[in-house]
This record gives sequence, C-alpha cells and structure tokens, in this order.
Amino acid sequence: MTQLISLGSSPPVAHHGMVWIPDGSFTMGSDDHYPEEAPARTVEVGGFWIAPHPVTNARFQDFVAATHYVTVAERAPSAQDYPDADPELLVPASIVFTPPGRRVDLRDHMQWWSLVPGADWRHPYGPGSSLDGLEDHPVVHVAYQDAAAYAAWAGAALPTETEWEYAASSATRSEFAWGDSFTPGGSHLANTWQGEFPAVNLRLDGYERTSPVGSFPANRFGLFDMIGNVWEWTSSPFGAQQPAAACCGADGVGAEKVMKGGSFLCAPNYCRRYRPAARMRQTVDTSTCHLGFRLVVRES
Repeated sequence: MTQLISLGSSPPVAHHGMVWIPDGSFTMGSDDHYPEEAPARTVEVGGFWIAPHPVTNARFQDFVAATHYVTVAERAPSAQDYPDADPELLVPASIVFTPPGRRVDLRDHMQWWSLVPGADWRHPYGPGSSLDGLEDHPVVHVAYQDAAAYAAWAGAALPTETEWEYAASSATRSEFAWGDSFTPGGSHLANTWQGEFPAVNLRLDGYERTSPVGSFPANRFGLFDMIGNVWEWTSSPFGAQQPAAACCGADGVGAEKVMKGGSFLCAPNYCRRYRPAARMRQTVDTSTCHLGFRLVVRES
C-alpha cells in the first residue's frame, strides 16, 4: 500500500530549474527481491535539489564544447592499468548491447554485450552512428569520471544512492516509482524491455533503445525517467549493503559505484531492477550504452 512518509522542510529559493526534494525519512532497500537490496531499513535524508531528468546529449555536448573534455571511452586504456590485457584491445571503445537474435544462456552476459571500438557518447551504437535525432536522449557511454567532471563543471554533484532512491520512490513504500502495479491499466510508465530478453523485444512502450527524456509520466516528486531508459551513476561505493566489500577503494581502476534505476534492457525474465530499491555495481572505468547520470545540488 502506498504511504507517504514524513516529509519535512519547505523549499528554499529555486535552483537552476531543479526540483526540490524535502528532508524526511523513508524505507530504503527491500527484503523481497535481490539479496544486495537487503535489509530494508528506515533512513533519514536531508533536503536537496535534483535534476528532473538525466543529462541529455545536447547538454553534454555543451560541456564538451566549453571544456574540450575527452571521455574515458574516447581514450586508449593504459597498459599500466590493465597489465593482463591483450594490447590489441587497448583502444578507445565502449560496451554496446548486441541482440543475439535467439535464445541464449542468461548466465552468460557476453552473449549480448560487445566491447565496440569507436563506440562513445557521440557514436552510441559504434562507428557510423551519430547523435542525429538523439539530442534530447540521455547521454550514454559515460564512465564515472566523465559524469563527475560534468557535475563539477555544472556546479553540482552526483547523487548518493540514498538521495537517488528517496527521490525515485517519492518517499513512499510503493514497489515501483508510481505505485504497486508495474503496468497499471496496461499502461507502460517507463522505458523497459517487453518480451523475452535478450532475443525478443516487443517494444510495447514504443522504444527499442533509449527514449527522449520526459517521454513517460513524472513520479510524485515531478521527476522523469527515474525508472528505465538508462541506469544512473551515484557517488556511493558499492558494498554498503552487500556482504562483499567494494573493490579497490577510492575511485581508481577497479573501484565500484552503485548505479540505480534500471534501463531499457531490464525485463521481467532478466534483471527486474526497474524499481527504486534495486541497485547494481559498476566499475568506475566502465561505460556502456545504457548508463547515464543526473545531478543534484545540496544546500550549504
């Protein structure tokens, strides 16, 4: 049952078109799904501003034009950082979903993921692709360092896992960002996978890959795309609620951060992580075609 939980402070002066999330408490995590989400617990959250949608290709392009920033996917990896790697693989590249076109063993994610040389935020599907028509889609193929660099340029920050989940859940105990039914009345309220992943994509929500930000209804806090479309980086190390500690520490090669929200690849038969409580680990030097970010600003 949906229940609003202890919302507190009134908003201060508006900040750069962001949405004010008041301080309060909520039930974070879940005991009903994947083990890394447990235990469910009550968490206090201070008020903060959050962007209503993920950073788009157009906005990221503004950042690159202003700073001449080069993303991780556009740089050749260092042999010193990856001493065991095949030198021929140490080229600018990023990870792209490649539909196998047939049923495959879901335990082997290499059946649908490919490291594609030349794939980056400008070329989301690999060489020959472009951002034409994708200006208002979420930017993808951004590693954690890239997202953090954009946030610093914008005078903002990446959300913590707690902030992100609180904002996505609208401070309710609902299963999904909008209530307890995934498709209320048969309506698709987020860009996820319909059909049998990874072989059959029915596109009942209207999209095969990413969708323009704001294509689906906002949650109770007025935030778009908190579920589906693209996973989103948080600043939180993975491991806080997981028996295995986060790898390697700090933010160097091998360190892991929490990503939240699920993506257009989340399906009922695989990765049911289109829920606010869901979480996954991602190494900070990894970029993919289904991972982006949004910003927060905290009151000082």
